[in-house]
Amino acid sequence: MKKSVHNLYIATMVSIVVIVTIYLAYTGYSFYTTPLEERFYHPRYNWFKASGNYGQGLGVVGTFLIIFGVFIYILHKRYNILGKWVRLKYLLEFHIFLCTLGPILVLFHTTFKFGGIVSVAFWSMIAVVASGVVGRFIYIQIPRTIEGRALSLNEVQNMKTNITEVLEEKYSLNQQTIQLFLNFTSIEKTEKRPSVSTLQKLLRENNVSKEERHSILKKIKEERSLSRKIGRLEMMKTWFKYWHVAHMPFALIMLVVVIIHVIVAFTFGYKWIF
Repeated sequence: MKKSVHNLYIATMVSIVVIVTIYLAYTGYSFYTTPLEERFYHPRYNWFKASGNYGQGLGVVGTFLIIFGVFIYILHKRYNILGKWVRLKYLLEFHIFLCTLGPILVLFHTTFKFGGIVSVAFWSMIAVVASGVVGRFIYIQIPRTIEGRALSLNEVQNMKTNITEVLEEKYSLNQQTIQLFLNFTSIEKTEKRPSVSTLQKLLRENNVSKEERHSILKKIKEERSLSRKIGRLEMMKTWFKYWHVAHMPFALIMLVVVIIHVIVAFTFGYKWIF
C-alpha cells in the first residue's frame, strides 16, 4: 500500500469515528443531557433507552464490531486466515478502528448510565482502549518488514551500510571528515555531532557534485534512522511484552462481562429486532 493511499486509509477511519461520534451526540443530545430521574418523561425515551430499538441497536452493533475486530486480528495473526491478501499491520489498524468505534457505540448504548456489572464491563473497555492506544505507539516503534513482521536485531543491523567504506573508497574523503559523518549517524549524545549544513559544506569543499551530495546526505540520514531503530528495538520489544500483560486481562474481563450481560438481557426478553 503506497504511503498516500495508506494515509487516506487512516484518515478515512479516523473521519468515520469522529463523524459517528458527532452524529450520535447530536441526535441524542436532549435525551443524554436530561437528568436520569426525568428521562422516563422524555418524548423519545422508548427510542433512546438502553433497551429501546435505537439504544439496544447501538449496543448490539458496538459489541459485534469489538468482537469481530478482536477475533479477525487474532486469527489472522496466529493462523494467517486471510493469506497474503491482507498485511498484518493494516489489519492491526482496522482492529484499532473497530475497537474504537465499537466502544463509542456501546458508550451511547449505556446512555451514560453506569452501575452494577455493566460498570465493570465499561471500565474494562475503557482500560482496553487506553492500553490499545499505548500498544499502538509501542508497535510502530518496532522495525518491521513490509508484511508487518517484527525484524530481529540482526536483520536491522544487516540493513546498515558501511559508511566508512563508501565515503573513503567512492568519494576519497579523509578519516577526519568521515568521522564527522559517523558522529552524525550515532545515536549517542555528543557535542561533536555536526549539522546537515556542515556536512553539505564539507562535501562541497571536497568537490562532491550536487547530485552525489544529495545521495550521501540521504544515505546518512537513513543510517541515523537505523541506528535509532537498533537502539530502541530490544527495549520496545520488552515493553510490548509487558503491554500484553496489561491489555489481555482487561480484554478478557470485558468479554466475559459482556457475554454475561447479553445472556441476562436475552433471558429477560430483550430481543431487539429479532
